[in-house]
Amino acid sequence: MAYFLTGGTGFLGRNLITRLLKREGEIYVLCHDQIARDALAAYQEEHNVPKGRLNVIQGNLTEERLGLSESDIATLRGKISHFFHLAAIYDLKATAEIQEAVNIAGTQNAVDAAAALEAGCLHHISSIASAGLYEGHFREDMFEEAEHLEHPYFSTKHLSEKVVREKCTVPFRIYRPGMVVGDSKTGIADRVDGPYYFFKLIQRIREVLPAWVPTIGLEGGFLNIVPVDYVTDALDHIAHKDGLDSNCFHLTDPKPYRSGEVLNIFAEAGHAPRMAVRFDTKLFSFIPNQVRNAILSLPTVKQIADVTLKDLGIPSSALQFFSYPTEFDCRETQKALKGSGIECPRLTSYAPAIWDYWERTLDPQISGDRSLNARIKDKMILITGASSGIGQATAYKLAENNAELILVARDEEKLANTKLEVEKRGGIAHTYQCDLSNIEDIEKLSAEVLENHGKVDILINNAGRSIRRSIANSIDRFHDFQRTMQLNYFGALKLTLNLLPSMEENGGGHVINISSIGVLTNAPRFSAYVASKAALDAFTRCAASEYSDVNVNFTTINMPLVKTPMIAPTKIYQSVPTLTPDEAADMVATAIIDKPKRIATNLGIFGQLVHALFPKLAEIIMNSSFRMFPDSKESEQGKEARSKEKASSAELIALSALLKGVHL
Repeated sequence: MAYFLTGGTGFLGRNLITRLLKREGEIYVLCHDQIARDALAAYQEEHNVPKGRLNVIQGNLTEERLGLSESDIATLRGKISHFFHLAAIYDLKATAEIQEAVNIAGTQNAVDAAAALEAGCLHHISSIASAGLYEGHFREDMFEEAEHLEHPYFSTKHLSEKVVREKCTVPFRIYRPGMVVGDSKTGIADRVDGPYYFFKLIQRIREVLPAWVPTIGLEGGFLNIVPVDYVTDALDHIAHKDGLDSNCFHLTDPKPYRSGEVLNIFAEAGHAPRMAVRFDTKLFSFIPNQVRNAILSLPTVKQIADVTLKDLGIPSSALQFFSYPTEFDCRETQKALKGSGIECPRLTSYAPAIWDYWERTLDPQISGDRSLNARIKDKMILITGASSGIGQATAYKLAENNAELILVARDEEKLANTKLEVEKRGGIAHTYQCDLSNIEDIEKLSAEVLENHGKVDILINNAGRSIRRSIANSIDRFHDFQRTMQLNYFGALKLTLNLLPSMEENGGGHVINISSIGVLTNAPRFSAYVASKAALDAFTRCAASEYSDVNVNFTTINMPLVKTPMIAPTKIYQSVPTLTPDEAADMVATAIIDKPKRIATNLGIFGQLVHALFPKLAEIIMNSSFRMFPDSKESEQGKEARSKEKASSAELIALSALLKGVHL
């Protein structure tokens, strides 16, 4: 006895090989390129497969008879008892041309190869997609009844099954797995599709709401989800059972859950809020299709939907599964499995394993190369205020990841020192002296940068000015507000406006604005500084909306208090907990990697929440802070201080620890 597999290095294929290795006989796996051969070799090494049990057969799914050589056909003719055809395109986002070439033509080539090898039985692994969007119960003996096959995945799976039914000259069996997820015990999987598409949505809801908050959602059709170990156990058992040729088997859950229930099961597994109330999508069926399609095709509605789905990583074609209309009868499969001990486990029993493996391994936020080095490769990064503090620390961190940097600051000597250190750490630095409070200087800087470098991929608006002075002591110091606004808002704004057209022209970019936690907490004595940063925050939110569809991203970082030269004149901060510039640079690195809309500390978010929900309480807390922390002697010089109250050392230390960094 011997086995032949197409798609043997894929997810289902590897799991099936594990079962077949427990039986006698050699296993031959079709491999097209070195990647497939390496994958098979890695599998052999990982599972300590004895030499000679698992063999590579050179071929190509898209060639006649799978591209098998005459010598291989002669060697294997009459030797293959079971020919498993697993290779197929399972990606809903794949083009129709690719799916037709692999799923339909590839199946025809497999059928021809099985005939040439005189295989004992061809086992064609199809899919429940071959039924299309059939309304009602679809039995295992049904095929022609399939309907609504417009999507290329549905049509190609249906037509590939038709090839086997009409053109296969050796005995055959057909298997239709449901939506295959990871192993029910370990959760191990190697791709994200089907129900996984909705995991990011569940995760986002969890980030906003605690698990105990009930939510409202929709109830759709039945989602037939099956773990890979059940599918391959059933496939292995049925394939070796006599008297079942020419039959079709649904490797599905006999008691599937509706889509709303599925989301709740995975929400519980992910410790996210559950939908306490779910409205059946059929309630909206009274809306005529023409009206519904007209609304969905409106440019604004379509753009909102496209951006939202893209942000969540959900292909638009996946939404039709939410209201999946088909239920699959699997009585023939259950009959064939009777007495074997193989049965489909309930989703509630293995959902935690599936979720855990996804969140640790497959979540797009942690999977792939998400290193800082990968994110900044071949990027041109401009940092303002790069001669000291946060800007300098950020430049050093990026330099350690081989970044090419454009460093901007007023002090040429300090800027030169930063350049030397950047180059020592492995980066490339170009320096430009510029007073960013001077609009003419910014015009000159922008022109020179674009002429010399052609582009700026990432702009980090870090340069800023802070003034700590109560409003009462600023009545005749209007220039304080002008100076902070000129640098913190107008300077950053002008530079951003000058670089945005080139970002759009070059296919995208990223603007990172260093703001303040004070914008979220409304810190007293910083009205000039906070107002200037709040203006920049507001511009950033508006710009993000306008540039969302041209791949230009905007991130605001509401920095807590950082120990930089900017805060050195305020002696009271010597006893206040602060971040180091390196810690602040880590926040900038996170912004570059994840491109979030906002980065803020828990304290900042809490402060914003208190101001929104309990504004008077927030006002009292901030007023207490205002009274405890006096103006500096320089701020009160020549004036009668508005408040003579001084906080005791104990009060000052306690409040500063409680409101860590709230003053910037």
